[in-house]
Amino acid sequence: MTKISKATAEHYLWGAQCDGWYLVKQPGLSVIHERMPPGTEEVRHYHKQARQFFFVLSGTAELEVDGQTHHLLPHEGCEVPPEVPHQMKNTSEAEVEFLVISDPPTRGDRYEA
Repeated sequence: MTKISKATAEHYLWGAQCDGWYLVKQPGLSVIHERMPPGTEEVRHYHKQARQFFFVLSGTAELEVDGQTHHLLPHEGCEVPPEVPHQMKNTSEAEVEFLVISDPPTRGDRYEA
């Protein structure tokens, strides 16, 4: 086992200027550290199998889950069950960093809502 951080994790870009770092990338579990600049959002979508937990590390995020908006402050999170449409947004003027924990991983299990 090896320790991991943003500095050593596999990095990818998504959306318009957003970053992701795979902290855990296993067949049964995914843990991703993500960064969203101000004014960015992901596409509203759902997963048929994956259950996700979003946990804000810094900044303020909006997580819309099945039509209900949750304002998440640092050290707050929200669970999203399978088949429930959701969308993470950063409507603030500062970047937001958060963890996305998925069981199972979402690769091949993402459908636009």
